[in-house]
Amino acid sequence: MSSPSPASDSPIPLAVKPSRQFPFVARHPWVHLGSLGRDGADLSAGQEVDLTTSDGQWVARGLVNPSSRLRVRLYGWDQSQRLDEDFFRRRIDQAIARRELGGAVDREGAQRIVFSESDGLSGLVVDRYAEYLSVQITAGALNRFREPILDHLCERLGPAGVCLRIDEKTATHEGLEKTDQWVRGEAPDQPIRYRQNGLWWLVDLLGGQKTGAYLDQAANHAAAAKYMRGRRVLDVCCYVGGFGLVAAAAGATEVVGVDGSERALAAAAENAKANGIDSVRFVQADFFDYLREAAERGERYDAVVLDPPRFAGSRHQLDSALRAYQKLNSSALDVLVPGGVLVTNSCSGRVSRSDFLNVLCDVARRRGRAITILESRGPAPDHPISVSCPETDYLKCLICEVGEPNGGAQ
Repeated sequence: MSSPSPASDSPIPLAVKPSRQFPFVARHPWVHLGSLGRDGADLSAGQEVDLTTSDGQWVARGLVNPSSRLRVRLYGWDQSQRLDEDFFRRRIDQAIARRELGGAVDREGAQRIVFSESDGLSGLVVDRYAEYLSVQITAGALNRFREPILDHLCERLGPAGVCLRIDEKTATHEGLEKTDQWVRGEAPDQPIRYRQNGLWWLVDLLGGQKTGAYLDQAANHAAAAKYMRGRRVLDVCCYVGGFGLVAAAAGATEVVGVDGSERALAAAAENAKANGIDSVRFVQADFFDYLREAAERGERYDAVVLDPPRFAGSRHQLDSALRAYQKLNSSALDVLVPGGVLVTNSCSGRVSRSDFLNVLCDVARRRGRAITILESRGPAPDHPISVSCPETDYLKCLICEVGEPNGGAQ
């Protein structure tokens, strides 16, 4: 990859096609190749560009990546402000201050410090687990500022160590090298221990999903647990036990956690052991198969949690994703007692909240059971939502009561 022009150079103008400027005037940060009048293939990754209308009016400032179909990521809407190292340091400081609005930070806990587009830092995700940081770069354009970003995070947060993760898919699409390594401080010699929802958790930052764990669900784990006291709970797609272990600690009589990953279930068992929780057992199985077979065996649960992986990674997968959610939620109702609690989640950004509600409406009709939403929730507060980037409003968590069968259509 060629080196970008020095920061002192003037930004290169890139014009959008006629009438394509409106999302970017409204501060959406993603400029795909198809929106540009000139592709910018002759520019260097990380080079500063000025996005303009087709007739030359200034719109926004961003960084280009000729290796990516997401050709420009926008960061600034002030023409006097350059995208230099100080700019990104200030943005990181603003993200840290945003997390402090909710009160003091638990230094033994875990928290998302930077959430990409939601913090005006498209392509950068930073999570803190106790004394350690996990940094994920998903934008080749931003990679130019990797070292100053890492330096500033260390200066501000003083971590014992920092790991950097660039997954294979990102590397392929963004012209980067796949990376999973400790790049600052000391690598821990065992899984990192942190506190969340009154429990202790273990995380392997290089071996876990994405940046380590799914911190966006932390508040939903606690909210759902309030409805689980005295209930027999089935936790489907349990990963490392988030919903199930918090429910058990809150008084669920029994929890069965199901996941297809042997590694995730081993971590879940370790988390249960670390907290002295013995009312949970874990089963390795395909979640669709498990629900079907459980229904055939006549098993019934007082509560079912569904937290599946993302079903729609692109708009072309939306229809198949909706069918998958319909099948999954229908199968959950087949093992749920009348008056039971259904906690159903979707992390597919392409599936809107209204789409997800329509799925439940169809499930209720087909199974002839009333579904009443008790709480309609989103991600934890450390995963803020940008009104300019609807894609940041991706997580839906619905806590529902499911009524008696009433002979509706099957």
